[in-house]
Amino acid sequence: MSGAVDLSGLKDRAAAPTSAPAGPLPDGSVPVSTTGLAPVVDVTEATFQAEVLERSMQVVVVVDLWATWCEPCKQLSPVLEKLAHEGGGSWVLAKVDVDANPGIAQAFGVQSVPTVVAIAGGQPLADFTGAQPEPQLRQWIAALQQAVEGKLDGPPSAADVEAQPEPEDPRFVAAENALDEGDYAGAEAAYQLILDSEPANADALAALRQVRFLGRVQGLPENAIESGDSQPDSIDAQFEAADAELFSQQPEAAFDRLVALVRRTAGDDRTRVRTRLLELFELFDPAEPVVTAARRRLASALY
Repeated sequence: MSGAVDLSGLKDRAAAPTSAPAGPLPDGSVPVSTTGLAPVVDVTEATFQAEVLERSMQVVVVVDLWATWCEPCKQLSPVLEKLAHEGGGSWVLAKVDVDANPGIAQAFGVQSVPTVVAIAGGQPLADFTGAQPEPQLRQWIAALQQAVEGKLDGPPSAADVEAQPEPEDPRFVAAENALDEGDYAGAEAAYQLILDSEPANADALAALRQVRFLGRVQGLPENAIESGDSQPDSIDAQFEAADAELFSQQPEAAFDRLVALVRRTAGDDRTRVRTRLLELFELFDPAEPVVTAARRRLASALY
């Protein structure tokens, strides 16, 4: 086991919604949940927040990361399912197909399957890789439950829900870690994976735009602004100068530069400049005065 964390500071947080009852056991009997939680759930990138992070505020969630082509997975998964059904919802088995959900696998740093990670209170508690015999699995699960006994207290009051922060999404954590390490391409790919499964995720979209901009400015020449000033008709030089001004906290100068370029161009060139300017606007809150003023100047330049 690895990844142990101190759970002494766990507090009540938002409880996960109750899922539908699990399917029948191999012998045809229907498992009985003593907590109202389905003992076994299939999890996707879209449902990870609710099924794993939020649910782990109530009970231990054991995440089984598997693949259809993995032979050891075919040995381990049925045993975990059996134990989960026996547990009656006292802990939950969350099954993740890594091929169908690469963002989750990346967030956990999965290098081989099967990988099993226990989550409690929104944080990793312990993990292992490879198939394990049933007696050892029983001991492992018992140890997990003992470790969190009295620390996962079920649904909190409405006031506690409002006061406590949401558990971190491992997909965002993976992207932010890549960004902290200066891996802009890796961060961009991580945010794009979130958007592939959740196209309406506003946080991921805003972060993706910021990362693309940051990645772009890393290659700017030191004299980008001076070069742009000396080449007023070069669209590429003006783009680099505007990026440099924006990165140096001069958004009004960057916007004015590109609005002026819109006035001097036509046809496809004007469309290209307008598109870049709109992309820069999207890096800000639309209500920012500097953005609303620049939008008015752009409209005037276009019409």
